[in-house]
Amino acid sequence: MNTDKKLTRSSTDKQVGGVCGGFARYFDLDTTIVRVGFIATTLFTGGAAALAYVAMLVVMPSDKKTVEHHYDPLAAA
Repeated sequence: MNTDKKLTRSSTDKQVGGVCGGFARYFDLDTTIVRVGFIATTLFTGGAAALAYVAMLVVMPSDKKTVEHHYDPLAAA
């Protein structure tokens, strides 16, 4: 059993924020199944799952290992 497994948002398999892609990778499921299940849960809970998605979007870290550097024209010589 891999104990180093962490729940992170996917930076490659995402439609909105990568939350469903991260859950699919963590639980070793197909991403489409997770997305359809999330949509069904949102409909059955009257939108409460959508609020949970936004919370997970804020709380779950991204799986990106590098920090993107932005161009600073004043720093360039």
